Amino acid sequence: MSDYQRIRIPGACYFFTVVTWRRKPVFIDDARVSLFREALRKVKASRPFQIDAMVILPDHLHCIWRLPEDDADYSGRWREIKKAFSRQIDTTTNARNERLVWQRRFWEHTIRDADDWRRHVDYIHYNPVKHRLAQRPSDWPWSSFAGAVKKGWYDAEWGATPPSHIIDMEHE
Repeated sequence: MSDYQRIRIPGACYFFTVVTWRRKPVFIDDARVSLFREALRKVKASRPFQIDAMVILPDHLHCIWRLPEDDADYSGRWREIKKAFSRQIDTTTNARNERLVWQRRFWEHTIRDADDWRRHVDYIHYNPVKHRLAQRPSDWPWSSFAGAVKKGWYDAEWGATPPSHIIDMEHE
């Protein structure tokens, strides 16, 4: 068993990587992505949080959340999101009564400051290009990139070339 301990700070901002079971391509079409988005909405309605950025790839996703000032329970939210989505796409379970849709754990990083936040937002939006799923971030349909362009965070052509400040980042 690992000695890894998660950092839990009420009201903090966190970057997450969540991976499907054995990297199986679960997010294969708009219908599957819609089911996942519905699971997010359902959990957000009962346990609020803000999503700053997100990208959904076939076998994993990345996102940045901001939690309410008095709350640090991102693990509980992920558990409920994973359960709500899994129930919609797979009815079979293993001996532990688990649906084999997700890896059991997820990876998180506490965002330290504005520069750290920006690097992680850029990492999220560039990820489909990194994985050769799109030529530019604007080409990938399951991303918050278009919304970020509307907010003025990016030019629509951003990411046609690799951003040098995220080349050393590896959160897969």
